[in-house]
Amino acid sequence: MNKELIQHISDESFSKATADGIVLVDFFAEWCGPCKMLAPILDALSTEFEGKVTVAKLDVDTSPKTSNNFQITSVPTLILFKKGKEVERFIGLKDFETFRKKISQFV
Repeated sequence: MNKELIQHISDESFSKATADGIVLVDFFAEWCGPCKMLAPILDALSTEFEGKVTVAKLDVDTSPKTSNNFQITSVPTLILFKKGKEVERFIGLKDFETFRKKISQFV
């Protein structure tokens, strides 16, 4: 995982992290196989959209408040925020191109 480009956020930092700009939040769990398979795709997205989109990860087990607020019932779920508002939601493992095309619409 590209540690420099992917932020780890929590219940405490979520609002501030998603307030400005475009942020893709990966709601994940450590025990989730498909979440692990998503890691190289997130790395590629963080590189592709560097300076335009922030990629962040939120562990649903350690940050249940935010997960509940967004009714996350399965992981991975990724939500794209623009200025703090949800603009797109992806449920389950998707390929790089699917994410790239959708994110590009908001950049």
